[in-house]
Amino acid sequence: MPTPTDRVRNADRSSIRVMYDLAEEQGGDLVRLEVGEPDFDTPEHVIDAAADAARGGATHYTPNAGLLDCRRAISDTLARDYGVEHDPDEVVVTVGGMEALHLATLATVSPGEELLVPGPTWPNYATQATLAGGTFREVPMPAETGFALDADRTIDAMSDDTAAVVLTTPSNPTGRVFDPEECRAVVEAAADHDAYVIADEVYLGLTYDGPAEGIAAYTGHPDHVLTVGSCSKRYAMTGWRLGWLAGDAHVIDDVTRVHESTTACASSVAQHAAIAALTGPQEPYEAMYDAFRERRDLVVDRVEEIDGLSCPRPEGAFYAYLDPGLDAPAIDVAKFLLEEHGVVLAPGDGFGDSTPGRLRLSFANSTERIEEGFDRIEAGLAEY
Repeated sequence: MPTPTDRVRNADRSSIRVMYDLAEEQGGDLVRLEVGEPDFDTPEHVIDAAADAARGGATHYTPNAGLLDCRRAISDTLARDYGVEHDPDEVVVTVGGMEALHLATLATVSPGEELLVPGPTWPNYATQATLAGGTFREVPMPAETGFALDADRTIDAMSDDTAAVVLTTPSNPTGRVFDPEECRAVVEAAADHDAYVIADEVYLGLTYDGPAEGIAAYTGHPDHVLTVGSCSKRYAMTGWRLGWLAGDAHVIDDVTRVHESTTACASSVAQHAAIAALTGPQEPYEAMYDAFRERRDLVVDRVEEIDGLSCPRPEGAFYAYLDPGLDAPAIDVAKFLLEEHGVVLAPGDGFGDSTPGRLRLSFANSTERIEEGFDRIEAGLAEY
């Protein structure tokens, strides 16, 4: 009988990890554009609030669902910024968005059932489906539309075995923001199948070309939507491991019971940091947002300038999903660019089976390094 470790190993898409490890081994003057993490530090007022809380004795267990003040801050933020209405008792504070996704999958996918995800897609969903004893199914979105969500294609893939559909908007790896009407159609179809939509919206605070609205805000079936969020991307708090899952009360009650057996509660100090991030001054976030948007514009300009290179316009997050225009496996191109030109990208085959030739670029780096990275990419593609 396969162990959980065996199941994770079988589900793992390792080419992304391969590039990270190769870059660590090679060292030197590398332009690292493969890592999905803000290059900013956590705002000072957030750090100060956490330090004050720790010194004031906030170093003990919290309720399994999280501190009421933290859940209230999350609830208020969801309503104010994204139009998603949930009472604090419909929110559980988790150890990062990663645990929220894992708990959402455990709560919705039973052994033998299916987790459906439009592709290309972040690889951890496959592992989480496997850990739940379910199956993972990627539904490729059309490259000719820039991998926009195609509701009809997604709905046609649903079956009686489909327990949940993950919609990631803004998308990792493409940076696309899904059309509300397409999302609404998927939610309605999922409800007809007695299935859930897991709305992975950890990048929603980094939406550049339109309003940042949560999926649960514009569907007639919000009880079939589980919203995942995090402080990691918006507030540069990846290391604090503070996320949340919001949804219908009976699901959140079940999730909280499982959460008690996994981590008991999120860090008490990190919860106080989250309260400060969500309710305190927003100027640091706004400065980071402006920087990411400027970098996005830079990326779009540089891609247009390089012959043969293209990508869907990133509408959110901090990724560009590059098509180098080469008839070669992405891992080979990525290794060449690393070894010969010192620029590190994530191969597209790590994000599913539908885009083996793509390369994900993260613009979570300074404009100077992004410019240098594109200079190296341009030289490398001309040479390959």
